[in-house]
Amino acid sequence: MERLNWHMADELSEYADVHLIGPSEAEAPKPQRVKFYAAPLKPLWRFLLLAGWQAMRQARNWKPDIILAGSGLTAPIALIAARLCGAQAAAYVHGLDIAVTHPIYRALWIPAIRRLDRVIANSTLTAELAKQAGVRADKIRIVHPGVTLPEHPQPQEDINLFLQTNKLTDNTILLSVGRLTTRKGLREFVQHALPAIVEARPDAMLVVIGDAPSDSLRAEVQTLQSIQAVADAAGVGQHIHFLGIITDAAKLACAYECAALHVFPVRSLPGDPEGFGMVAIEAAAHGTPSVAFATGGVIDAISEGQSGRLVASHDYHALAQAVLQVLNNAPALWRANATTFAQRFAWPVFGQKIRAAFKSDVI
Repeated sequence: MERLNWHMADELSEYADVHLIGPSEAEAPKPQRVKFYAAPLKPLWRFLLLAGWQAMRQARNWKPDIILAGSGLTAPIALIAARLCGAQAAAYVHGLDIAVTHPIYRALWIPAIRRLDRVIANSTLTAELAKQAGVRADKIRIVHPGVTLPEHPQPQEDINLFLQTNKLTDNTILLSVGRLTTRKGLREFVQHALPAIVEARPDAMLVVIGDAPSDSLRAEVQTLQSIQAVADAAGVGQHIHFLGIITDAAKLACAYECAALHVFPVRSLPGDPEGFGMVAIEAAAHGTPSVAFATGGVIDAISEGQSGRLVASHDYHALAQAVLQVLNNAPALWRANATTFAQRFAWPVFGQKIRAAFKSDVI
């Protein structure tokens, strides 16, 4: 989310003066053209108070034309500040920004989102949730998150080193990247789909990058230990390898590019939607197709038959068969098609769509 907001500010700064209020920890990577005002992130109530004060101050002194909240959480701040100076009030919203069921949030935040002049949804699902929450359809625009397209593939020697270091040289790699939450469904994939995949492809290795979140507003987690225990019980304990969190961009790129495919077994859970599925776009940018359940915003992030395969939610037999089909059929073509699909989400394209979401006479 932080990376998305920085890219949004950076792209908009090509067309307008941009001031941004955000967590003090997020200042280091800020774009040069953007003026930044910091507010400590923790505790959250303090961040909201200080960010709100900064927004009111900017509204009075700078008088911007648009005040854009980076998520639904800061939408009330954007609304109040915009009303102080006559600016357009907008928010870029994710699935959980609308779907959160907490009574205080629904009583205070959802009405504020309804009153915004523009609601930019990250997916078709999020747009539909916004309509169901009472946001007028004419206020809503859909702009999918962007992705950084690699300038070139990783050097083969770097990929070989990554494989050797992690003892993966002789494996067909199924990659999972992301937080280990209940919604992401990795434990269920290991239990219900991985055994059939391993039976057909004994060299298959599920490589997991990520960990259970320690600081999340509401996500329920799946621990490494619980996933390994399920793998052991299913007889595939030797076919799963945890790499933890990788922050080095080059190493993460090597992981994507040495993988045969990316598995994305997101579950369909009431009140906990997958707003988009950014990791599937990141995988496609590196030429790695994804196999996933067709749920939530994932259907916008994977093009069936081009950047991967989509199967009905909770059908683990179909999921396993889709994985095997991708592994066994024209891997070079899958890679080429996935890369082509990812080009639709390049950050400059994202910036153009964000700009188009506002009235042309403003930005």
